Order: sequence, then C-alpha cells, then structure tokens
Amino acid sequence: MWLLLAFCSAFLLGCYDVNKKVSLTGNAVIPVLFLNTLISSLILLPFILLSYFTPVLDGTMFEVPRVSFEVHAAVFLKAVIVLSSWLFGYFGIKHLPLTITGPIKATQPILTLVGAMLIFGERLNLYQWIGVLLALLSFFLLSNAGKKEGLHFAHNKWIFFTIMSVITGSLSGLYDKHLMKSLDVMTVQVWFNVYQCLMMTVILLFLWYPRRKKSTPFVWHWNIIFISVFLLAADWIYFYALSFPESMISIVSMIRRSNVIVTFTAGALFFHEKNLKRKAFDLFLVFLGMLFIYWGTR
Repeated sequence: MWLLLAFCSAFLLGCYDVNKKVSLTGNAVIPVLFLNTLISSLILLPFILLSYFTPVLDGTMFEVPRVSFEVHAAVFLKAVIVLSSWLFGYFGIKHLPLTITGPIKATQPILTLVGAMLIFGERLNLYQWIGVLLALLSFFLLSNAGKKEGLHFAHNKWIFFTIMSVITGSLSGLYDKHLMKSLDVMTVQVWFNVYQCLMMTVILLFLWYPRRKKSTPFVWHWNIIFISVFLLAADWIYFYALSFPESMISIVSMIRRSNVIVTFTAGALFFHEKNLKRKAFDLFLVFLGMLFIYWGTR
C-alpha cells in the first residue's frame, strides 16, 4: 500500500513542479513562494478550526489534534528545513530548464538512502541497489548534457542552488521519517505549512518588498494556486505512506523523484527545451532504476 501511495505522490509532485515552472518563468521568486505558503495555509485553516471548535472531524484522518509545545517545536524545525530547500529550489527552477533540474532533484534519494542506512538501519536488496546506482549514473550523464547548453555544473550558481535544494530536501526526508514515528499526518502537514507562511511573511516584508523595484517584478499567474493544491495532495499522501511501520524512507524518497518523468514530458511538450534525445537516455535510466526498486520492494 505504501509503495502505491509513493508513486501517486510522485505523479502529483511532478504536476506541482510543472506549475511551479510556469509561475516562476520571468517572475519574482519570493512573492510566488509566499503565496504558495499562504494559499496552502488557507486551504488547511478550516481543518484547524473544525478540529479545535467542533466535533466534526473527531476520530477521522483529517482531525488536527492539540499537541504540546515540544511537538510544535519539532514541526517548526521541519518548516525551517523545507523552506530552505524551497528557496534554493525555486531560484534554481526559475533559471534552469526543467529537463536539467528534474533529473538533478531525482538524485536526492541517494543522500536520503545513505542517511536511512546510517540512522534508521535500512538495508537494500540487490534489485534496489541496482535501481539506486542507475539513478546515480543518470546524474553524471546529465551533467555532460547540461554542458552542451552552456550549463557547467561546477561554475553555475543556479546548479549550486539546485544541489543545495537536494541536500536540504534529503535532510527533510530523513526528519519526516523520524516525525512520522510518533506524530499523525495532519499535525505535521498543517503546522509546518503555517510556520512556513509566517516565515515567508517576514522574508517578503523585510527582504523582498523594500528591494522589489531592483529585482524581477511580480506577475500573478493562476498556476500559483495549482502549486499549492498539487503540493498539499502530494505531501499528504507522502506523509501517509511514511506512517506505515514497514515503509522505507530510502524507497519512498527514490520513488517520489520519479516525478522527473512528468517534468521531463512537460519540458519537452510545453517549454520546448533543448537536447532532448541525450536527456531522454538519462530519463530512461531513472525510469529503469524505479522499476528495479519496485521489483526489489514487492
């Protein structure tokens, strides 16, 4: 069950990335990210109100229980890690082709795998190892494809931003597994979105707004709403998958990055990105890696 949920989350995450690319193209990053967190928080607000002031959601999977200060502190730390990953990732996806950022993000589970083995004692079988190695190989091949578009991985700051997004995203995944051992899905999803919104409000008002005339202007896109909708759905299913005792964060994280299939297809069809034949082979390695992981996990 948790494996199927992970694949469903991956598809929704791909739709989230595509809408994020549309919203960020030629647009200011900070306001888009702020609106993303604001809309997500507004969508989740009724669940808080219904849980705290009415019995409507009592006993359901959508109830937001009252929790201690220590729990709020733990979720706040997650919000800090995720927001760091998003800030790096949003700037990267704004300035780089989807057919580059997608496969780079697809390597995030490699770091998660190492952490899962060291921290949670997870172990992979032969098929799963083959899948991981194929995904890792795709990253190195992708770096060569990027050079043909003038993107030298070692000297491009947006590549660096994307890699930092991968590192912080991997930390978030490991922390998620830790949180989901003792917390419910709604507690984590609701409050980390609310805390992100509060932090982005400060960043918007004190860092972006005073300098807004010197940077890229903000333009409203309806896709900004879809960013929040697809992300909330993807994250809820992801947290639910991790709540299964037998779930493995190393496998769930790897499957989630198969969202590159969605982003690559969108990059080819809607953004007319370059060097697709070479990148398609890299994508094929990612897809083949997912198959080996699936076979090894069944």
